[in-house]
Amino acid sequence: MKSALFVDFDNSFGSLPDDFFVKMNPEIMPDLKLIRLNKTLCDDLGLKPHQLEKQDGVNFLGGKNILSNQKPLAQVYAGHQFGNFVPQLGDGRAILLGELIGKDGIRRDLQLKGSGRTPFSRMGDGRSGLGPVLREYIVSEAMSALGIPTTRALAALLTGERVVREGPVPGAILVRIAKSHIRIGTFEYFAHRGEVGKVKILANYVIDRHYPEIKDKVDKYTQLLEKVIEKQAILIAEWMGVGFIHGVMNTDNMTLSGETIDFGPCAFMDHFNIDKSYSSIDAHGRYRFSNQPHIATWNLSRLAETLLPLIDDKQTNAIKQAEKSLDAFVPLFTAHWTKVMGKKLGIENPIESDKLLIENLLNLMQVGNSDYTLTFRKFSNILRSNDHKDWITLFQDPNNPKLLRWLKQWEKRLRSMSSSKEHIAKNLDATNPYIIPRNHIIELCISEAIRGDLSRFNQLAQGIKTPYLEKPEFESYSKPPEENEIVHQTFCGT
Repeated sequence: MKSALFVDFDNSFGSLPDDFFVKMNPEIMPDLKLIRLNKTLCDDLGLKPHQLEKQDGVNFLGGKNILSNQKPLAQVYAGHQFGNFVPQLGDGRAILLGELIGKDGIRRDLQLKGSGRTPFSRMGDGRSGLGPVLREYIVSEAMSALGIPTTRALAALLTGERVVREGPVPGAILVRIAKSHIRIGTFEYFAHRGEVGKVKILANYVIDRHYPEIKDKVDKYTQLLEKVIEKQAILIAEWMGVGFIHGVMNTDNMTLSGETIDFGPCAFMDHFNIDKSYSSIDAHGRYRFSNQPHIATWNLSRLAETLLPLIDDKQTNAIKQAEKSLDAFVPLFTAHWTKVMGKKLGIENPIESDKLLIENLLNLMQVGNSDYTLTFRKFSNILRSNDHKDWITLFQDPNNPKLLRWLKQWEKRLRSMSSSKEHIAKNLDATNPYIIPRNHIIELCISEAIRGDLSRFNQLAQGIKTPYLEKPEFESYSKPPEENEIVHQTFCGT
């Protein structure tokens, strides 16, 4: 039956050479049902929620109704996974349905995740269980609400299938929105095959799509590398500001657009540990919290290697230039991290000496096993009440004299600013979230949803839209886990 739905697709990736993708439709799922539709994002993209909520719209979102102006495809890419190169990966359970131009004029991909097998599925079934779909919906939307560059969740659907993971679970599809799905691994795929011409085509496409301001520059490929380095330095600093651990920072999970992508084993820290790692597949802690800037540099070096033939015809010159560009990552990251962490302390324009104040606090949090989110959130209460009791009780040893010494240094630093206490407190409340998607709450949402109860998932999805506002109905989501609720490991669920 022909769909009455119209979506104004404007596809560009499909105009690239055929070996960038495989044209194909998603598998038809037996009984698509809408779990949740992101109506705000619909509006941003010029889509009509009331149409998408009807079965015709649900069938479109799940890839069952393919419109005449769609050109679905699965993208190819390679990647370094835990430091080991895999020459071909690709969309093994995802299909790019098409591209949309949002109300802001930005082109975005509309992709299905969990939509069935593709030529890149290898031994996988191409499906997704309900758990990973709900996790990505919650975490990606939380990241967006926190102001961190990220892919978005347009919708979550049930497929009507049961998929086998650790046991049979409901099958689901995530409808994902991204500025693009081009990864460092996309460049690696063609570079590994020695196809410099294809690397150049891809680089030009990325420049046209994401960085048009450099398209006419003589050194545009060097500038492309530098743009991505800057985006990633800022992104990782933003992650660390909210205690986020990606968990699987392979080169196929790092975008050229600078958006966070793929949330499989990710987690927000509860009690602070600089070397915290949750991912069950990260046995040696390669992607631990503290190592994320180093891994970003390593990944960006792999991107630089693919661009060397475009940067300069002479390899020695190209390497020298790429190394110079890569050397900028650490100062860029450090500057932005200092800015992010300074704001979390109420310091609007951090100076060099503030780094010591920040680092001393983190050391106290590490020793005191304090909750990362609440330690910062309660700073505004100290300013308003002149009472630090609630804050110091977050630490295992509230009587540690170093805590009060640090507080005095912090208060002295704030007094050196021209702002009033209330002004600083308001800024703190707008910087330090009240709600993050805590691991134990996500796990509870998933286990209840698998049993057919989506009420907690929907409530959490509502709460994370306004992470800085304290609302009584979301109070339970702001609390750290009890001892028996602590999640020690997260899983990809693929």
